[in-house]
Amino acid sequence: MFGRLPTEFRNRTKAFASAVIRLFVILPRDREEVKVLGRQLLRSGTSVAAHVREASRARSTAEFCSKLEGAVQEADESHLWLELLRDDCQIHDPALTAVLTEAGELIAIIVTMINNTKGKAL
Repeated sequence: MFGRLPTEFRNRTKAFASAVIRLFVILPRDREEVKVLGRQLLRSGTSVAAHVREASRARSTAEFCSKLEGAVQEADESHLWLELLRDDCQIHDPALTAVLTEAGELIAIIVTMINNTKGKAL
């Protein structure tokens, strides 16, 4: 299984990164806290796709799981920044809601992939 991620999933994580970029572009520039959280989101949100790409090039099951675990960490961090933008910065944009939902779904999918892979390796 390691090293083999469906193209559809790789494309989905790339689309997530693109959605994060588009959200970052429309965030207000006049509030320092929004700028800081936006930059954090940009970094972690685009990193999800990078980790998935790295996982697809893994040379072992351990490396595959490690790269996917990195993707989960970045997706979870992205989820946090999105929640803070929504709840504490009062950013209520449909794009934010969509990216927040997708972050949660990606976390669930990747955790399942890791658990399934680790279960097969035992």
